[in-house]
Amino acid sequence: MTTSKSNEVESGRILKQNEAMRLACDDYISGRDLALEACPCLKAISVLSPISDSIHLIHGPLKCASYSWDARRCVSSGPILYKNRFSTNIDERDDIFASERKLAQTIRTLYAVHKPAAIFVYISCVMGKIDENIKAICKSAAKELRIPVVIVGSGNFLKNKELGYKLACKALLRLIGSKTYVPRSPYAVNILGEYNIAGGLWPVRSYFEEMGIEVISTMTGDSRIGEIQRAHCAGLNLVHCSSSMITLAKELQKKYGIPYRRVSFLGIGGMSSALRDAVEFFDDPCMIDECEKMISRETKRIMRQIKHHRARMTGKQAAIYVNGASKAVSLIKVLQELGMEVAIVSSLSGDWVDRQKICDAAGCNAIIQRDLNTCDLKDLLIERKVDLLLGGIKEQFLAQELSIPFCDISCHRTFAFEGFNGITNLARELNAAINKPTRKLTVKKESKFDRPESPKDAGSALGWA
Repeated sequence: MTTSKSNEVESGRILKQNEAMRLACDDYISGRDLALEACPCLKAISVLSPISDSIHLIHGPLKCASYSWDARRCVSSGPILYKNRFSTNIDERDDIFASERKLAQTIRTLYAVHKPAAIFVYISCVMGKIDENIKAICKSAAKELRIPVVIVGSGNFLKNKELGYKLACKALLRLIGSKTYVPRSPYAVNILGEYNIAGGLWPVRSYFEEMGIEVISTMTGDSRIGEIQRAHCAGLNLVHCSSSMITLAKELQKKYGIPYRRVSFLGIGGMSSALRDAVEFFDDPCMIDECEKMISRETKRIMRQIKHHRARMTGKQAAIYVNGASKAVSLIKVLQELGMEVAIVSSLSGDWVDRQKICDAAGCNAIIQRDLNTCDLKDLLIERKVDLLLGGIKEQFLAQELSIPFCDISCHRTFAFEGFNGITNLARELNAAINKPTRKLTVKKESKFDRPESPKDAGSALGWA
């Protein structure tokens, strides 16, 4: 009787149909994983640093500012102030009051020299231990300089990197709505989670403008403070990187009533779906016809360009190792468009819903595991005999060790993979990686000089016997 009652209780814990499953393991990560990842403060910097006309000031030790601007290959069409990194350089000689004076003096000096549109002050975990009135300092500086001085974080950086993304979204939310704006077009959108790596944002933006849709702001690739402040005037938010920007999209929907759509700008199918989602939301028949014509035209053009590359990659097996789960889903679909099969998929972030999307896209034959370490990834690559590994800089050395072709699809790449032209660049890179001669491992044969000597042999060699 007790067993049946417990089963009934367990069976009663069934999620509703539209309710996302939330696992306890999604909130915290182990110490090993935390050591492998960047701190949340630096993750917040990676989200906000592409804002090109602002200053990013790290209030803490100088080592906390080691996350340089080229951590993301973001490019700007205007100011290049975002390429600089500043720090208050707090050390053990600075007491509580000295650090407060140094922060206030640093903010005023940076404004006098660079005249930024805004200043982001990142509070490191070291300064979070000190009870200083940072809010009052930043509020006084904003009133004096007449620019936004935004605090990012509270110093409590003890959770995983998802906290850094949330802190960045809260900082952006404090800027949004502080400027009035009348859109030029009745159809206006915001693009969230696109960081203009290698200029990938620009062709995507041109597609929407060609159909008559105004892009009010992009967060945060090639963005300006003024554009972010008027983002509340858009009618739709398109979220490209849901791992970093889904929190902001939900807050904008809650505060301003702006709906959002999760989209992908990778591949023909992903870019086409993003355009269709936007035009179907505005429900303009003329715009829908224009969208279909554009998709048909670009699809025919791109298929002619990738025909040669696709023929040389059909049937090859690939392994994907990325940070975001949404990016993994997009890459799976892109590789399938190129005729390749996905054998291994691993992502460092993402909730249960994202991992379910990976399972649906990759199929039942793929090995899907969250946050593989290097040893496990190496064993799987050897077991499945993959033909290509897509990952970041850290994974390229493993690929070289195993003589597996490698393609860098992280934020350090130099080619744009977004948009219709992006799949041409990706196909060219994958074809060059798979079909070029790779370095083969040389197996060292055992020699009698390499075998350990016995004590008797060693003694005879020295003349002791």
